[in-house]
Amino acid sequence: MTTENRYFYEPSKGHGLAHDPLNAIVAPRPIGWISSRNAQGQRNLAPYSFFNCFNYKPPIIGFASTGWKDSVANIVDTGEFVWNLTTRSLAEKMNQTSAMLPRGENEFAFAGLTPKSGTIVKAELVAESPVNFECKLSQCIQLTAANGDKIDTWLVLGEVVAVHIAKHLLDSDGVYQTALAEPVLRAGGPSAYYGISEALRFDLHRPQV
Repeated sequence: MTTENRYFYEPSKGHGLAHDPLNAIVAPRPIGWISSRNAQGQRNLAPYSFFNCFNYKPPIIGFASTGWKDSVANIVDTGEFVWNLTTRSLAEKMNQTSAMLPRGENEFAFAGLTPKSGTIVKAELVAESPVNFECKLSQCIQLTAANGDKIDTWLVLGEVVAVHIAKHLLDSDGVYQTALAEPVLRAGGPSAYYGISEALRFDLHRPQV
């Protein structure tokens, strides 16, 4: 419905649009490109668009999975995973790893990516990715609705225990250059992604009061 030049809807009653606008509004979002291994040592690699960083010390990142997917099961079983930065040059391969392969099939091989042994965790890194976070599981939380009903969505949080950064992404002062990495960000609709560039940067300093 439209009211006062604004489109209004209650999610529980449907949005009435061609595509749910929620993930187009909360956007662009960083991609959780998560690699893991199951208890038998089989590799898994999958992208999650509901992903972010939640704490500095200790550093904690997390992603949400709709349904108890292989990534969640592997991480709960082994207590480990790796986040791999998706860059523009890796976008198509990242998208390939979203294919619904049979359980136990290797997404690294399917997408033509190179698994690289972690330093601390057993889950492999994506060697082609310029930034990798090795993580230990800290919490796996089943989400609930406001009325207390359990939802088939799982929030996986992990403490970053090792960080790998390609040296060309650090300037002479040791500052990480976000735009130089050309990260890929998820937007709304079935296919929208965005990149960033240094030309779009602006700076704000916290007010002194």
